[in-house]
Order: sequence, then C-alpha cells, then structure tokens
Amino acid sequence: MQRRTRGVGAQHEQRRRQIADAVLAVVADRGLQAVSLNEVALQAGVSPGRVQHYFPTRQRLIEAAFERGNELSSARIAAKTGTTTSDTQTGGGPDAAPGDVLTVVLTELLPYDHDTWAHMRVRQAFTALALSDETIAARLRADYARLHAQIADLIAREQTHHRILDPTAEAVALVALAEGLAYYVLIGVQPVTAARHRLLAAITALST
Repeated sequence: MQRRTRGVGAQHEQRRRQIADAVLAVVADRGLQAVSLNEVALQAGVSPGRVQHYFPTRQRLIEAAFERGNELSSARIAAKTGTTTSDTQTGGGPDAAPGDVLTVVLTELLPYDHDTWAHMRVRQAFTALALSDETIAARLRADYARLHAQIADLIAREQTHHRILDPTAEAVALVALAEGLAYYVLIGVQPVTAARHRLLAAITALST
C-alpha cells in the first residue's frame, strides 16, 4: 500500500514537471506574454483541464516555471563544477575550487542559450510579481538570503591572501550586478558577451 502511495506521488511530481517544462518552452519560443492555460496544455500535450488541475492560475504556472528553472539551473551548475546539486547549494563539494564554483554560479544568472533565456525571463517576471505580492516577496527574500550566504561563503573560501572585510556585502553586490546585467541582456540593452565580460571582471577584482 505504501508503494502505491509513493507511485502516485511520483506520478504527480512528474506531471507537474512536465507542465512546468512546457511553460519554459512556451516562454523560450514566444515570450512570457504567450503563457496561458491553453498554450501550456498544447505544449505539454495534455488537456487545459489537466493544467488547471495542477496550476489553477497563470501566476501559479509562472511560479512553477520559476521553481523548475531554478532546479535545472542547479543541475547545470553541478554538471559544470563536477559536484552534486546539494553541493552547489551549500557552496560546492570538497574537491570543487571555490573560485570556479563562484564563477559558474554567478554567470548562470545571465541568459546565454535557449534554456537559460527562458529561465531568466521567467525569473524576472516572478521577481516583478513580488512588487505587489508580499507572499512572493517574502519567499524571494528567503531565496536571496540563501543565495547571498552561498556566494559569501565561496568568496570567503576563495580569499587566501587578500581578505574581503564583508563577504556578504560583496555577495549582494555581485548578485545584483549579475541580475541587472541579465535584465539588460533580455531587453537588448547589452549583448550577453559584454555582460559576461563585465561580470567576470567584477569577480576577478575580488582577488586584486
């Protein structure tokens, strides 16, 4: 009986991921404005009723895509650094160079291909929702607190000869820079190559 419950739960999560992936695909191909119950259902190959069963509103769809995008981003970071996903969420595994993990984590906040472009569009949209929804704002504050702590830990571990007085302040500044540059890339103010160069320069400056 317990195995059956686990099977139902696994199927439920698989369907949620399938729909969240469909949202990301719609955003990547046609932009955030194209996200609707019908368009996501068509992309996922399910009925609109199935989509609405799991995600009753458009905002819930965007939230699901935000979570799925973060999950996929963590997997990409783990693959690039040779760590596990849980390692990257706590500053990298024991064999991962802190500077390498720091660079990968921060540059992952820039849209550099089809998948990350969709993720960053959804991320920016979800952040915008926080301006008028305190529940989302509170969630993002908690998410940023974890991210800033992770970045601060990587900065502190990377500094062997030159010590940063306040790694947390530097972490906040670097994340803000990365996300600001990502926004510029998304709306065409700056190409991603220039944005990446500027971010890497800021990371390098930590050791000079």
